[in-house]
Amino acid sequence: MEGKQAGSSLDSLISSFNKRVSELQELVIARNMYPASSVPDLTAIDGALSSMELQVQSIKDRLREETEAIPKAKKLIEASLKQQMKLQKMSVYAPSHFPDKTTMLNSDINRCLLQENVKKHEQSSALRSLQSEEEASALPKEKKGRGSSPPLWYITVEELNCLSSYMRGRLTLEKVNAAINDMASYAEANAHLISAPKQKLAENLWEKALKLRDIVTTGAVKGKHFFLETDMKGPMLKLDNTGKAILTVLRHLGRVTETRIGQNRVIILMKPN
Repeated sequence: MEGKQAGSSLDSLISSFNKRVSELQELVIARNMYPASSVPDLTAIDGALSSMELQVQSIKDRLREETEAIPKAKKLIEASLKQQMKLQKMSVYAPSHFPDKTTMLNSDINRCLLQENVKKHEQSSALRSLQSEEEASALPKEKKGRGSSPPLWYITVEELNCLSSYMRGRLTLEKVNAAINDMASYAEANAHLISAPKQKLAENLWEKALKLRDIVTTGAVKGKHFFLETDMKGPMLKLDNTGKAILTVLRHLGRVTETRIGQNRVIILMKPN
């Protein structure tokens, strides 16, 4: 674009130069006719010619610079074309989609948190189991079930994955272990009703306390933590399909066993083998 402008300026300059030469010729003729008045005109023409010479020299310098830059521009274009061909070849072997870094980071964080939670469950379960054994050994045998808190033997990911898909269904590790918390709460509440004196119990609880005291004297339940089927009122473990599925899984994994005493279905908390 600058080269075209320079060419146009050069043509204009040549045209102007030719016009000035023509005027000079006329002035030379006029000088012979009017020698005294031609001097100022000749001086003006000389100044104009000097200015035009400077402009012509500037245009030549500019054209020389542009000419010297052409080989560099050609080399740059060739290098760009080669780089484009390399990128096109690389794109054939590149995957069409790269996962987002944030998604991958969140996935790794969630995986690490899940593994950490499982380890914490296992450590907490082992610690509570050890504590409950120590407390039980320190108490008389007939008070083993009533003198200590119900143990929390959580299940692990490995245990859940070992189950058949039919038995596992839609259950998750969080749901099953939350149900274990509920069962411990039921058993602890029953233990309180069994050991509490009558004057400290509300009238509506005394009848259930008598029923529980009859149940706890039976051989299958004596010295163990237990709850009744009618205690299953949530928040996780309820008398619904999910609650029944959770009990089936826990029974299969050795966390609970069931028995019927009179009209009551009794679920007993068991230590896993």
